[in-house]
Amino acid sequence: MNTDDDSTTTVQWQAEPSLVGRIVFWFGVLLSLTHLYFNTFATLPELWTSSIHFAGFGFLCVLLFPLRKTTQGRRAPGTLAIDLTIGCLAMICAAYLILAEDAFYQRGSSFIFSDWLFSLLCIAIAIEFTRRTTGWLIPVLIVLSLTYVIGWGRWVGGVFNFPGLTAETVLFREYFGTDGMFGPIARISSTYVFMFILFGAFLVRSGAGEFIIQLALCAAGRWVGGPGLVAVFGSALMGSISGSAVANTVSTGIITIPLMKRAGFPARFAAGVEAAASTGGQLMPPVMGAGAFIMSTYTQIPYVDIIGVATLPALLYFISVAIWVRIEAMKLGIRGDTENAPRFLDVIKSGGHHLIPIIVLVTLLIVGFTPTYAAGFSILSVVVASWLSPQRMGPRAIVEALALGARNMASVAVLLVAVGIIVNVISTTGIGNTFSLMITQWASGNLLIMLILIALASLVLGMGLPVTAAYIVLATLSAPALYDLISQAQLVDAIAAGAVPEQAKAIFMLVAPDQLSQLGSPMPLDQAAALVGQVPADFMNTLSEQVLSPAVLSAALLSAHMIIFWLSQDSNVTPPVCLCAFAAAALAGTPPMSTGLMAWKIAKGLYIVPLLIAFTPFLSGDVGEDLVIFGFGVAGIYALNGAIDGHMEAPLAWLGRSVSLGAATALLWPHSTALHLVGLGLLAGVFALNWRTRPAVSLA
Repeated sequence: MNTDDDSTTTVQWQAEPSLVGRIVFWFGVLLSLTHLYFNTFATLPELWTSSIHFAGFGFLCVLLFPLRKTTQGRRAPGTLAIDLTIGCLAMICAAYLILAEDAFYQRGSSFIFSDWLFSLLCIAIAIEFTRRTTGWLIPVLIVLSLTYVIGWGRWVGGVFNFPGLTAETVLFREYFGTDGMFGPIARISSTYVFMFILFGAFLVRSGAGEFIIQLALCAAGRWVGGPGLVAVFGSALMGSISGSAVANTVSTGIITIPLMKRAGFPARFAAGVEAAASTGGQLMPPVMGAGAFIMSTYTQIPYVDIIGVATLPALLYFISVAIWVRIEAMKLGIRGDTENAPRFLDVIKSGGHHLIPIIVLVTLLIVGFTPTYAAGFSILSVVVASWLSPQRMGPRAIVEALALGARNMASVAVLLVAVGIIVNVISTTGIGNTFSLMITQWASGNLLIMLILIALASLVLGMGLPVTAAYIVLATLSAPALYDLISQAQLVDAIAAGAVPEQAKAIFMLVAPDQLSQLGSPMPLDQAAALVGQVPADFMNTLSEQVLSPAVLSAALLSAHMIIFWLSQDSNVTPPVCLCAFAAAALAGTPPMSTGLMAWKIAKGLYIVPLLIAFTPFLSGDVGEDLVIFGFGVAGIYALNGAIDGHMEAPLAWLGRSVSLGAATALLWPHSTALHLVGLGLLAGVFALNWRTRPAVSLA
């Protein structure tokens, strides 16, 4: 199992018999132990740990992803020496940075020949690593970014014109600087991401994967469409610890897809369900891929707060997939397996100890431990918990888990370090602000249009980038614009409610003195929107800070990033490049493209939930508000799925589908309790008529 989004490498517990396999195994063990030391006891400079992180996993990367392969998928003859040379050069570049840093600053940060050599070499090696692991798109983006800031940016007309920096300045910022390839994203990779991937490796090695499937069978196997619900439930649980959509598809799909096919589900539908459910694994706390850690760094919102508000939206997504399974099962008359489904007490008795590390992790995060320390203690708890079962983790199992964690991390580590080069160029040139202004102009202040533009951009980026990289790039470019529109919508609501403090009235005195008397009193939303529309852009941030509380602004920022993070997942299930669907198609023996279309249809929650986050207080409301939004969201998605598929508990005629679509629109429409009640009434009427004609399929 490889945690990179572009790989379907299967799990290998032990060292391969070849020399390269043994090197990969034992070097992976050493690398994991080194990172455990960095994240628990060491107090080394962050630049040093990031460079060692890159060099170590770079060396592992060239062994796992050779320069050239034969048609049988093996390393081509004569390439091992080249691969080892590149890996050793990566280590030399890291060693030079550590050893030459003091001398570099003592001579006033002026470059000598060796500085030029190793900084250029390090960037070139990073480009090569990403080419091997993710294809050509990221290397091309890196080259375009660096050449833009050094050269051709000065010849670009309009808003994207950039006068340029010297090559020496750019190399300094990328290699020696704390904001380049060894900057914040590399630090996230070497700390949070590595520790949680290692935690997942220990859980999988301890047998938690089998326990999760048994628990899913126990919980969902008895219901209508049970095998499909097992895929949904199992992928949610597995994804919450693996943090990789493709790895989730492979590890659970090898069990759930044949299970669904034997039950009577069409192979294409079974593959689509697994792909859609596994995609949701990256949305399910506590791991959420690497996205939650990067989001925390970008927004300065604590990680535990992010996973806290992310839980209900993730559950809503999985329920949306489960609804598709139930509808298909009702169409096909697929019953639950009440005879062979394992009993809950038996499952807990045999594997309940696997829940202990998850409980330890969540408890430590809530208490206030940092994510790295929480993950470290949780890794230890995996080993201790395994002693409560016959399959105890001894020294050999621990070593194998260390090797597996490093192997799973290799492509992720080199990817995140390389993406740091692009992000640094974006921040240096200010192109992110320019792009945000362009999106704002194209959207003309319309939040829905902006969401559509971001969704299209994420789909295009996702064709060549793993979802984590797509989120980083897209968040850097578009999050400020999306945050401005969301906070502006909150501002309109506050003014419409009459919540305008005295200090904010000074701004309106300049732009709308004739309406000053109405401020502080409730007014229609359209009037409040028109009033806010008259405020110049230069004053908008000041006005938002005066009218809205820091908590509301923080929630708006989190909502912007969460929306982008959700939309960045769609490339896993959206043709023409949908890696999760392709992996599931390989397991199911179905055409990849048609499987992708099926997965895209089932994963509609990827678009509905971001709309709820954007237009409702789904992330910022109190528990009561969130549950109300969640409940109406479930009902709305059920109605929408029925309208799309023409089936609920029984087939729907066109009139029933039309009414169901109207009910879905009313239920998902924001800020309208009256419409929500109308939608519930419409849905109840359609459901009641539909229920009377349902086939005789029991719930269990």
